[in-house]
Amino acid sequence: MMWKNYKILFGLIFLLTSLIEVKKCSLPGSRDSSQNDYSNIEHRDLDQVKKSKKLVLLTENSSTTYFIYKGQPMGYEYEMLNAFAQSIGVELDVEVVRNVDNIFQMLDSCEGDIAADNLTVTSSRRKDVEFASPLFTTRQVLIQRKPDNWPKLSTAQLESLLVKNPLQLAERQVYVRKGSSFYERLKDLSNEIGGKINVIETPGTETTEELIGDVAKGKIDFTIADENVARIIASYYDNLDISTPVSFPQKIAWAVRRTSPELLSALNDWLSKQKKKGYNDIVFGKYFMDKKSASNRQTSEYFSLTGGKISPYDDLIKKYSVKLGWDWKLLAAQIFQESQFNPEAKSWSGAFGLMQLLPSTAAHYNVDTTNMSPEASIAAGVAYLREVDGYLAKFIPDKETRIPFDLASYDVGAGHIIDARNLAIKYGLDPNKWEDNVAYFLLNESLPKYYNDPTVSFGYCRGQEPYQYVREIMNRYKMYHNQVGSQYTAKK
Repeated sequence: MMWKNYKILFGLIFLLTSLIEVKKCSLPGSRDSSQNDYSNIEHRDLDQVKKSKKLVLLTENSSTTYFIYKGQPMGYEYEMLNAFAQSIGVELDVEVVRNVDNIFQMLDSCEGDIAADNLTVTSSRRKDVEFASPLFTTRQVLIQRKPDNWPKLSTAQLESLLVKNPLQLAERQVYVRKGSSFYERLKDLSNEIGGKINVIETPGTETTEELIGDVAKGKIDFTIADENVARIIASYYDNLDISTPVSFPQKIAWAVRRTSPELLSALNDWLSKQKKKGYNDIVFGKYFMDKKSASNRQTSEYFSLTGGKISPYDDLIKKYSVKLGWDWKLLAAQIFQESQFNPEAKSWSGAFGLMQLLPSTAAHYNVDTTNMSPEASIAAGVAYLREVDGYLAKFIPDKETRIPFDLASYDVGAGHIIDARNLAIKYGLDPNKWEDNVAYFLLNESLPKYYNDPTVSFGYCRGQEPYQYVREIMNRYKMYHNQVGSQYTAKK
């Protein structure tokens, strides 16, 4: 009898533990799908990623991992994983990690699907996550400042004044994040050299890139970085030395949860194929070997980490976005979608200018190809958006809720959006909710069952195009928001 009681007790403990583990990876259900609600699933692997249509990347803003340049998202981690996301038929959604020390905790709690931030594979990290096949190997190197008169010194004189052997780090202060692999390495190195290295912990919000800059500016004397990152960042500063290794070559890889084996398998299969094609080498070279391009980005006003501008037309976009009650970065995301900020852009259908207005629409606002300046294009496009928004406000009172409806109407006409709303009403869905409701019927307005329905007035519509138009703008807006400014609150 006692044994049976123990069995029951053990069973209850196991059940409770299982529930706790599931809860760790549950996602909040309060957000709607336009804000990355994943249907409150308790387990998230490849199937759930595909069902949600989004792969969520956890990474930081840096000049090698993820940034915006001339309106385009870029970075090694971003570009590689965007290609992977496309290969499995989903979109890449980037969740910027403000405190990098929390990246594995965020992964464990399902705030993202993949952690990718030039992560070193270590035995301590393997206890918590699974790593995909290595992307490449790199060493950890010491970042130190050359003496002020270094150009006048011979090579031998210069090296005599620098730390060239890890033994020389005894009693020196080296600044690194506690959650980084550099911290682990310095603690081990301190034991190996038989002399204490004074490891100074920095906040997880301070990036390796910032620490390298602090060394160059004389704020601190030493930090540690991976050689691939150090090589490209040091190219911005001529007074840095990165030639002293403090580790053997180490593997760099992406991390996934232990409960996502299918995603891990898909990642590894994809990486294997890309390595055979040489794709990884091409992307690696783009971000870690091309110092000239990196330097051009670093000094550009359109580089999100230093310049803060999205386009040459930011001031105009800010001026006219007020008339819409939109955050200017949302309007910027739409203009990029239309013309990639090229005022001379023309489409096969005759649309022209920054906001790609058709000649008939442009004429309504007294502009044509002869007087379509950047400001005239933005003014006319915003005026048209205001008309659309005013019309839709009769049915959808909340301004923020109307945004995807406004965007889709701008692309394909309000008539098809009203048709999709009427279909939503007929089939018992919410005509004022975009994702999985009105958007579903817009996507299907190319099917006879729907475009021949008596509630449809404007007939056939190739709905995939406006649907994708809205998704891409909203995704780009989120990227602009993460990189350039804080979340807006639409005016009601």
